[in-house]
Formats: sequence, C-alpha cells, structure tokens
Amino acid sequence: MLAALRAAQCRRAQCSLQRFATSRRHLHPSVSLRHGNVTRPSPGTGIKIHFRDAKGDLVKTVEANEGDDLLSIAHEYDIDLEGACEGSVACSTCHVILPPEYYDLLPEPDDDENDMLDMAFGLTDTSRLGCQVKLTRELDGMTATLPAATRNMFVDGKKPTHH
Repeated sequence: MLAALRAAQCRRAQCSLQRFATSRRHLHPSVSLRHGNVTRPSPGTGIKIHFRDAKGDLVKTVEANEGDDLLSIAHEYDIDLEGACEGSVACSTCHVILPPEYYDLLPEPDDDENDMLDMAFGLTDTSRLGCQVKLTRELDGMTATLPAATRNMFVDGKKPTHH
C-alpha cells in the first residue's frame, strides 16, 4: 500500500514538472521611460533655461516645456545636477541658485523643501531645489546656477554598520 502511494506521488510530481517545463510564461516588459518623462520641444518653441556653474561659466542653454522641473531637464540634457532622491524632496543634491527676479516669480517653497534646503551646500536667499522648480512661460530666459558642491546625506553621512 505504501509503495502504491509513493508511486502515485511520484507520477503527480512528474506531471507537475512536465507541465512546468512545457508551459509558456508570457512576460510583458514595461516601456522604459526617461527620468521625469521630459520630451524635448521643437527648437525655438520651448522655454529657454541657462545653466551656469559656481564660477558663473555657462554650462549649457537648453529648451524645455511648461510644467517640466529643473532636475528632470538637467538629467535630460546631461547637466551635472545630482538629484539623489530622484525628486522626492528627501535630499538637497538638486540645489540651484536662481536670480532674485525669477525666484520671486515662483511659489513659496513648502516646509519639506525648506527643511532640505537647510542642509544644502552654499545656501543663498534665492536657493531652491531643482526638483521643485516647475517651468512656466514667465521663467523663459532664467539662469540656474549650480553650487560648487553638494551634500549627499545618503552617502556623506552614512556610517558603516556591522552585519
């Protein structure tokens, strides 16, 4: 009786293995998207943004669409603006410095942004997080200056732990 039970279990196991081996799994890969879903506007139709380094030298002038944020634009055009938290307002690595006349056109930073800005390197009165600066037509021609350095608490403040 025990031998018959074991034989039945083996047959079921073999059938399961055969079904698994011959079954086809249909996987549907996701479409990969660029960071921030930025699409480049046709030349001459977008909002012009100038990026400068800490010394004031022009890094690049780019065009973007209304509603895009500075961090996504910088990534789209390979400008060295880190964004370690990927725009979730959990770091200050996308800190930019804006001219006062453009800074005043933006909505006030919320508490989360102000908390992260407090940790930014080279903070000024017109500092903002690039991920929070959404472009509007009135910001056409704005210059965003990149600070000389960033503080990445995910890396800089990380202490090794024993496992």
